[in-house]
Amino acid sequence: MQTTFTIPTNGPGLYEFTDQVHSFASGSGLLTLFVRHTSASLLIQENADPEVQTDLQNFFHRLVPPTTDPSMQYLTHTYEGPDDMPAHIKSTMMPVSLGIPVQNGKLALGTWQGIYLFEHRNAPHRREVAAHLA
Repeated sequence: MQTTFTIPTNGPGLYEFTDQVHSFASGSGLLTLFVRHTSASLLIQENADPEVQTDLQNFFHRLVPPTTDPSMQYLTHTYEGPDDMPAHIKSTMMPVSLGIPVQNGKLALGTWQGIYLFEHRNAPHRREVAAHLA
C-alpha cells in the first residue's frame, strides 16, 4: 500500500503530520516514510510541548546559520539564496526516511511521539513525503 502526503510549509520549522499518517496506516507491517526533497528532513519527536520544536529549530539555525553569516563564507553554493546550502547541510544531519511499525492499524509510536517534516528553507513550499506500508 502506497501514498504520498503533501505538507505545506511556511518557512523553517517542524510540521507535524502524524494524524495524516495514522489515517493511512491499516493492518500490520512496516511503514516507510521518505521525504522527496534535499532541503527538508523527517523526525519523530515529542509532540506535547511546542518548546521542543522551537528549541530544535533554534539549535540547528545556530549550528548551521545562513550563508550571510561570516562563519559560512567558505560555502560556494549560494545562488539559490542564503538559506539553501545550509538547508542541504541540515538535511544531511537528520533523517530523510523513517521506518515505523504498524500494529493492527496503529502506529507503534510512544506516548509523546509525533511525526514531523522539518522544513529548512525560508520560503513556503509544498513538500511531498512518500509512504509505503508492507
